[in-house]
Amino acid sequence: MSRPSRNQVSRSRSTLFRTGIVVAVLALAGAGFWYWKGHRGAADEGAFRTTPVERGNIRVAISSTGTLSATSTVTVGSQISGQVLEVLADFNDQVTEGQVLARIDPKTYQTQIEQGNAQIASAQASLRQAQATLANAEADYQRKAALVDRQLIARADIDLAKAALDQARAQVNSAQAQIRQQTASTETTRVNLDRTVIRSPVNGVVLTRSIEPGQTVAASLQAPELFTIAEDLSKMKIELSVDEADIGQVKPGQRVSFTVDAFPDRQFRGEVQQVRLAATTNNNVVTYPVVVSVDNSDGTLLPGLTVNAEIEVSRRDDVLKVSNAALRFKPSDATAAPAPAPGPRGGAGMLDDLAAFVGAMELAPAQRSAFEADLAAARQRQEEMRKAMEAAMQNAQRAGAGGPAGGMMVMRSGQGQGQAGASGQMRQRMMERFQQSFAGFFATLDDAQRQAVERELANLAGARRVTVYRLEGGKPVPVMVRVGASDGISTEIAGNIKEGDVLVTGERAASR
Repeated sequence: MSRPSRNQVSRSRSTLFRTGIVVAVLALAGAGFWYWKGHRGAADEGAFRTTPVERGNIRVAISSTGTLSATSTVTVGSQISGQVLEVLADFNDQVTEGQVLARIDPKTYQTQIEQGNAQIASAQASLRQAQATLANAEADYQRKAALVDRQLIARADIDLAKAALDQARAQVNSAQAQIRQQTASTETTRVNLDRTVIRSPVNGVVLTRSIEPGQTVAASLQAPELFTIAEDLSKMKIELSVDEADIGQVKPGQRVSFTVDAFPDRQFRGEVQQVRLAATTNNNVVTYPVVVSVDNSDGTLLPGLTVNAEIEVSRRDDVLKVSNAALRFKPSDATAAPAPAPGPRGGAGMLDDLAAFVGAMELAPAQRSAFEADLAAARQRQEEMRKAMEAAMQNAQRAGAGGPAGGMMVMRSGQGQGQAGASGQMRQRMMERFQQSFAGFFATLDDAQRQAVERELANLAGARRVTVYRLEGGKPVPVMVRVGASDGISTEIAGNIKEGDVLVTGERAASR
C-alpha cells in the first residue's frame, strides 16, 4: 500500500481550512440576521400591545348540569294484597299497553265470588217467597174489600188485610235490595280478582322491577311499587338547575348543546321546553329547574346519565368584535392623546344599527321609502350637530379654555359616563327623540312592527358604552363605542369603529 504524497496532504489541509472559514462566516451572518430581526421586530411592536377589530360571530351560552330522564315515567303498583305467583317482565323489556307483567294469587277473591253468588241465589229465593206472600195478601185484601162494602165483615178485618198487604210489599222490596247489595259486593270482588293480573298501562321499557315470584304484596295504606316503566325513550328530557343570576336570559325555544360522560367525543342537541317557577335554595344559592327536550331516535342516550349542557341564550352573527382586553385598557397620562371634540357619535352608531335592523324586516315599499327619508333627515341633523360642537370647541380653545387640562377633563368625563351607562332619563329622552325623528316611518307600521322597532330602539338606547383606544400615529386615541353580547373572550362593539382598526390592549414595559 502506497503512502500519500506531501503535495496531496497539503491540498487536503488547504481545503479543510477554506471550508472552516466559510462555515464561520455563515454562522456570523446568521447570528447577525437573527439579532437584527429581533431588534427590528421589537422596534416595530412599539410601546403598546394591540388587537385588531374583527368581524365574526359571538355565541353567549350558560353552562349547567342535569340528568337525563324519560319524558314520561309510570310507576306500576298493586291495589290488592296477596302472594305473587309469577313475574312475566324483567329489566329493559319492551312492553305494550295491556301486556301482563305479573300475577297475584287469585284464590281468595275466587272464593269470595262463589260466596257472593250463593248469597245472591239465597236473596233471589227470599224474593220469590216474598212475592208469593204479596200475591196472597193482595187477593185477601180484594176479597175483604168486597165484603166490607156489603157490611158482611167488620171494618177491623179490612184494616188487618191492608196492613198484611203493605208488609208483603215491604218484604219484596227488601229482598230486591238484598239482591242488588249482594250483586254489587260480588262485582267488587270480581274487580279485585281482575286486579290480581298486573298489566302495563303504557307502551315503554321496564326500568325497574321490585318483586320476585313468591313475594307477598301488602297493599294497605298505599300501593306498593312493582315496576317502573319509561314511556317512549325516543323522546327524553333533561332537568337543568340554572342559577338565579342567569335564569332571566333563558327562554323556551333556545338551543341547547350537551355532552355525557358515556360518549365524551359526541355532542348532542336539545331545546329549552320549559322554565319552571319552582325555585330551590341550597346553601343560600337559588336555582330554577329548566326542562330541555331531547330527540333520542337512535336510542343512544340512557336514562340517568349526567349531562353537561350549554344553553345558547344569545347569538350574534357577522358583527364587529374585539378582545375584552381592549375594553379594560386605560392609558397613562403620559401616553394618552387628547380627547376629540365630543359629538353625536353614539347617535350616529344607533342610526346605523337601526338601519340594519329595519333592513332585515319584511316591509312594504312605501314603508321602506318612509324610513329612508326619515333616516336621511336624521343623519343630516347629526352632521349639523357635530359641526356645531366642533366649532364651539374651537372657539373655546381660542379663548384659552381648551388646554391640555381641559381636554383631559373632557376625556375622563366621557369615560365615566361610558362606564356608568346611560341613565333612565337619558334613555327616555333618546327614545322620544328617535320616535320624533322617525314619526313618518312609525305612522306606516302596524302594531306588531311598531312593537318590534320600539324594542330594538330600547335595546340600543340602553346599551352600555365604554371608551376604547384606537392606535393612530403611534398614539392611543379614545373612541366611544357601544358594547353588546360577550362570550367571555370577545365582545360585540358598534360605533365610530370599523373592521381592521387596531385597538390598544396594554402598554409595553420600557426596554433597558
